[in-house]
Amino acid sequence: MTGTNPGRKVWTTMNHRVATLAALLILGAVAACDPAATDNGSNGSSPKATASSSSAARNPAATTAAVPNFRGMALQSAQDTAQKSGFYNLASHDALGRARNQILDREWKVCSQNVKAGAKQPTDARLDFGAVKLAETCPAQDQKVPTAAGGTMPNFNGNSVKAARGALGSGTSITVNDASGDSRFILVESNWKVCTQTPAAGVKLNGQPVTLGAVKFEETCP
Repeated sequence: MTGTNPGRKVWTTMNHRVATLAALLILGAVAACDPAATDNGSNGSSPKATASSSSAARNPAATTAAVPNFRGMALQSAQDTAQKSGFYNLASHDALGRARNQILDREWKVCSQNVKAGAKQPTDARLDFGAVKLAETCPAQDQKVPTAAGGTMPNFNGNSVKAARGALGSGTSITVNDASGDSRFILVESNWKVCTQTPAAGVKLNGQPVTLGAVKFEETCP
C-alpha cells in the first residue's frame, strides 16, 4: 500500500488556489473593460439613449409659426427676432450680387427675405435674408450672381470679380488686371467690379483661360 505524500497534496492545493485567483482577476478585468457589464440599470443601452434625449432637447420637434417681417432690420436684429420666433435655420447673402460674406452682422441690414412675412412655416424652415451694408441702398430686387450654365461665357459687366470667379468654377484659369492701368493688386475681389472680359459674353466655354479687367466699385470703368 502506497502512502500519501503530504508535500505534494499541499502543493496541489496551492496550485488550485492560484488558478482560482487568476481566473477571478481575469473576469474582473473583462468586466471593467466591457461597458455592457457595468451596472447602469439596463443592458448597457442607457448612455446611448441619454445622448439621443439630449440631442432631441437641443433640436426640438418642428412646430408652425408665423414668419416675422425682417425688412429694414439690422441683420443681427433680424436673426435674433427669428430665433425668438422659433426659427433657427438661418442664412444670408449679398443682395447686391457681389458675393460678399456677412462677417459682422451688425454692419448689414435686411433688404429681402425668401419667405413672405406673415406666412405660416415649420420652425425648421430655412430663412434666407438678402442684405447690404448699412450705408448702402437696397436694390429693387436681389441682384443675381451670373452663372455659366449651358457652358457659355456670362456677361460679367458690373459684377464683382469674386462673383465672376465663383460662376466660372475652380477649374478655370482666370487672370484679373487693373483696368485703370495703375497695375494695382486686386486683393479683396468682392470690392472690384468687372469692366472687360475675354472671352466675350455668349462665347462657348471649352476650358480656355479667362481674362478680366476691373476697377473698384466706387470708380468708373475706363
